Amino acid sequence: MESSALNVQQEEANNAVDVGKDLTTTVAKHYNELKETGLEQRAQSRIFYLRNFNNWIKSVLIGEFIQELKKSQGPNAPLTVLDLASGKGGDLLKWKKGRISHLVCADIAQTSVEQCENRFKEMGERGRRERFSEPMYTAEFIAADCTKTRLKDLYKDPDIKFDLCSCQFSFHYSFESLQQAEMMLQNACECLKPGGYFIGTTPNSHELVKRLRASEDMSFGNEVYNVTFKCPDKDNLALFGCEYNFHLEGVVDCPEFLVYFPLLEKMAEKYNLKLLYKKPFHKYFEENSQQGDSRSLLGKMQALEPYPPHENVDLVSKNTEAYKATETKLQALRSKEPEEYKKRRMKVGTLSQEEWEATTVYLVFAFQKLGEETKAESSQAGSPSTEQRRGMKRSLETKEDEDQEEVSPKKVAKETTDT
Repeated sequence: MESSALNVQQEEANNAVDVGKDLTTTVAKHYNELKETGLEQRAQSRIFYLRNFNNWIKSVLIGEFIQELKKSQGPNAPLTVLDLASGKGGDLLKWKKGRISHLVCADIAQTSVEQCENRFKEMGERGRRERFSEPMYTAEFIAADCTKTRLKDLYKDPDIKFDLCSCQFSFHYSFESLQQAEMMLQNACECLKPGGYFIGTTPNSHELVKRLRASEDMSFGNEVYNVTFKCPDKDNLALFGCEYNFHLEGVVDCPEFLVYFPLLEKMAEKYNLKLLYKKPFHKYFEENSQQGDSRSLLGKMQALEPYPPHENVDLVSKNTEAYKATETKLQALRSKEPEEYKKRRMKVGTLSQEEWEATTVYLVFAFQKLGEETKAESSQAGSPSTEQRRGMKRSLETKEDEDQEEVSPKKVAKETTDT
């Protein structure tokens, strides 16, 4: 297995773009320099609803597996969580609502870690002033490159075991090289308890490659997002080091790397992880948006834009075509209403076409760590052999192995009403 891994590394090094260039410092610099914005400023953002929608996805995903753990361990069982690539602490409140016991936050950007710790302290102070606040968990904060540094050596308790590891919108940075991807995966999984979960969100390689091959050059996107691949040939994509620049209006503008999911799934076997599911955002939304708490959360988090807009409020997109599918959905709903209700001002919640195209490049995933008795044979687990890697690369370069359903904002429209 060791010599096979070396062969994989050498072959990927030959195929990778800009061999020897380390982009982790570029990523860290980008997030260190990203300015913190207040609620009022965020509300004026072109991607206000897109960011809320993505946050809703995270909330539902985290809530789903917190509940799974409470079902199996008991409602009051202490839960320990690793927030891998935790950023500025955008999920701190989610962990509080989940009533976990201890949190470890780790991120490459020192400034982000400091802001995360400050947020945590402010939450604790507010909680002490609030009469019915959820109990606050304990936490520790680590500034380290999670793709190159073994976090286990930095934990306050080196024997700590996690019930859950969450990695949101970040795992793709590790696929700059095989070694970095392996270290990131080791950090996610080596301290995970049997029965524990590794969950996250990441760009969907199938969707990215599909859009790349449909484009006239090496770039695609719209006024909200843009993806530009750095590789010279869209039909020869490396499994590691396949770099593209991702730009999301006012939030992200830095290099990322393609994550071919069957390869990640194979690598995860080394840590006895079983894939429970991976789902494009639009499918995850369809499955959860009609379920009680998740549906009400859409409104609380303002995850969808009201259409038609409220009086004296402009739509976020100036392009009238961006709501064409939503208007069609609205008219269809109105046509089914009884006559006595047709005077109501019916509205639907939606995303503009541009935002919908941006959010549907992502997927959610969930792994579970199996017990030792079900561990895969060592000869089958771990880094893929050279031949397995070649087979995966052929799959990436030819036919995509997922059903790539066409999606539109019509699918995201959900009914609301004004009386």
